[in-house]
Amino acid sequence: QVRLVESGGDLVQPGGSLRLSCAASVSGNIFSRFGMNWYRQAPEKQRELVATVTSGGGTNYAPSVKGRFTIARDNSKNTVYLQMNSLRQEDTAVYYCNAQFFTYTYWGEGTQVTVSS
Repeated sequence: QVRLVESGGDLVQPGGSLRLSCAASVSGNIFSRFGMNWYRQAPEKQRELVATVTSGGGTNYAPSVKGRFTIARDNSKNTVYLQMNSLRQEDTAVYYCNAQFFTYTYWGEGTQVTVSS
């Protein structure tokens, strides 16, 4: 079983920045084998994939956040980060961390990001 705990969500003004963290409770070097993803879900909208970092370190982003968000992983800390810059009101959502390894998938409980003046 893998437990994911997100943190870093907050209220921020448009144009501001936040860094989300997701800590995984796994043993040894298992974390490094997971593909890690950040999803988000805004009110009355479907959950959408925001960013991915593979076990090999490759990254991919949704077009709406490309150039503004950066995903990174630190395998020594079993943690994945999402650096969010130039935030917009439309980035307001609950952000979820997801870990995936073959057919195994795990979710955190989410952290709220609100972008508002």
